[in-house]
Amino acid sequence: MAIDDVAMARELVEQSAIEEGAESQIKEPQYEDGFTMKSVVGGLFVGFIMLPGAIVLGLVAGQSLGPAAQWVTIVLFSEVMRRSFLPLKRQEVFILYYVAGLLSNIVLAGQGISGGPFGALIWNQYFIQSPQAAAIRNSIPHWSVPPAGSPALLHRTFFDAAWVIPILLLVAGQILGRLNWMSVGYFMFRLTSDIEKLPFPMAPVAASGATALAEASTKEGSWRWRVFSIGSMIGLVFGFFYVAVPVFTGVVFGKALQLIPIPFFDLTSSTETILPGAISGISGDLGNVMVGFVLPYHIILGTFVGSIFARFFPMPIILYHLGVFGHGNINGWQRGMNAINTAMATDIRFWLSVNIGLSLAVGIIGIAFVVKAFANYRKQKEITTRSYGVPPGRGDLPLWIPVVVWFVVTCFYIWLTEYLLMSDSKPGQMHYFPIWILIFYGLIFTPINSFISARMVGLTGNPVSFPYLTQMTVIESKYPYVDIWYAPIPLADYGSQAQNFRILELLETKFISLVKAEFLMLPVLLGASFLYWAFFWHTSPIPSPQQPYAQQFWPLNATFTAMFQQINRKGGPTWVLEAINYHRILGGIVIGLALYGAFSLFKFPMLFYYGLIGGVSAWPPYVIPQFIGAWLGRRYFSKRFGLEKWQMYAPVLMAGFACGTGLIGMVAIALGLIAKSVNYLPY
Repeated sequence: MAIDDVAMARELVEQSAIEEGAESQIKEPQYEDGFTMKSVVGGLFVGFIMLPGAIVLGLVAGQSLGPAAQWVTIVLFSEVMRRSFLPLKRQEVFILYYVAGLLSNIVLAGQGISGGPFGALIWNQYFIQSPQAAAIRNSIPHWSVPPAGSPALLHRTFFDAAWVIPILLLVAGQILGRLNWMSVGYFMFRLTSDIEKLPFPMAPVAASGATALAEASTKEGSWRWRVFSIGSMIGLVFGFFYVAVPVFTGVVFGKALQLIPIPFFDLTSSTETILPGAISGISGDLGNVMVGFVLPYHIILGTFVGSIFARFFPMPIILYHLGVFGHGNINGWQRGMNAINTAMATDIRFWLSVNIGLSLAVGIIGIAFVVKAFANYRKQKEITTRSYGVPPGRGDLPLWIPVVVWFVVTCFYIWLTEYLLMSDSKPGQMHYFPIWILIFYGLIFTPINSFISARMVGLTGNPVSFPYLTQMTVIESKYPYVDIWYAPIPLADYGSQAQNFRILELLETKFISLVKAEFLMLPVLLGASFLYWAFFWHTSPIPSPQQPYAQQFWPLNATFTAMFQQINRKGGPTWVLEAINYHRILGGIVIGLALYGAFSLFKFPMLFYYGLIGGVSAWPPYVIPQFIGAWLGRRYFSKRFGLEKWQMYAPVLMAGFACGTGLIGMVAIALGLIAKSVNYLPY
């Protein structure tokens, strides 16, 4: 059958997550709650000890604590608990990992803002006072940020009545956002994991890392701990050159020294003569090779073929000579562009529409598969009105509950968007945004997009995305006012969240643990974010000369933000509209379905098909080292250790690598901040 390789990949994923000593045993999962007081203490530690470092690092160097905060928290607590004769269970280890990631993620990537949700308000206060916003300053709604000239902005304080509504909306968005992603993420998990039985190949990485650290405190000679330690040492050595040096020099000197170019060696300008419109280069990040170790070989092979064919050779040459990429003077590709600008120009001119069509084809296939699976289950009487065959004790809910929660929250977002826009109306100006667009995006596009993304995560480990959707929506609507850019439009992709539930399942952790982690840590996140952002902003303007990354990049980002917020005014960037071509979208759907039919007919590996579809939007600099890793794993390490053992070693090795790079990154951050502080002392 065409899906045999998918079933095999899922079996290998589950095998890699089996506890040591139980490889040959078949046992009923024993689900446990991973959220304990240790998780609360860990959340407080990250929130009130590491969060200020995350804020400073983002403003100074544009970097995120990310894995550093996660692995430092886990290693520290694992050692403390082990010496207290209270070893952490693997369920507790993962919840700690999850909580640390929750509290240290980047909020606004382009601005380098991390440190919780209040960073978004800091950006809003900067933008409304920036010279770039002069033309639209008076049109920015007061429910998103106090008006320019307000005492709240002049005195740089959140303790002002003008901030009440923006903060209330921020808090409401944090609560409702969690309800939405957990509801849709859980529903997509049930569809893609329980019904379709997709493998989720990246889920064992976090699961294996948690298992390895838990075993280290309870068992001697654990193979997982040995492999994890090897990966950590590799990560420490590599991270010193790739992460530590640029982070330390960026914090101390204001300019990062990159021994290995980040994000990759860009050769696009060097090859543009013979490969016009191609994205050329290779990433020096060893983590991409590790990804190649973990993902199924046919996924990587398909991604490699699709990426090289579409983005390197021969399609860029063909499309360039056909004039599809246009010319630089009319917002097309031109010689001299680097890889990022080349990708942006060629996406807008051609690939975005094609990728939307290919992704929709994946969605159509997935919907057909789910319908067929339900029909087969009913025929075989494997489904009843009370049970969908889910494992007992996992903490599942009837599917109607998350559907109702998502529907109610989305309808509230639709109403809130219209209410906020209408409240901003002035005499002679009725701020009415077409409600059918909000209904379409909230109740139709978001679940379809989430399902497509969940399937791609379940099959390839990577989600799909549709850039510029908000910009294109505003252009199509002809809505001329600025307030729409600050309204909570219900347009989102929750598909990748399905993987969180898959990880919980692999670790035999009750799903309620994640719900507790989200909502019990929400006050910590909001409180710590408010406290530290208020302190940093009140003590000095943001950005300032003490924050070189923010001082350099925030004005540039403000320029683009102001440009897009004037999108429907005369001279606005209507070129974004060129990115949507309905004939190409339809062509992408037809090609995607035709390829699926051909793969099914000739019994080709279906994972290769999904990799091929995802590879069309992937950049060769990242795909090439992934393919190198997959090739090494298949041709060398599988023969060296045996296929079965290598497939169990790989996710643990990758988790250890992430831990090592995170730890060395944290050390560099700490040393950099200490050095930066000493510079201002009078002696």
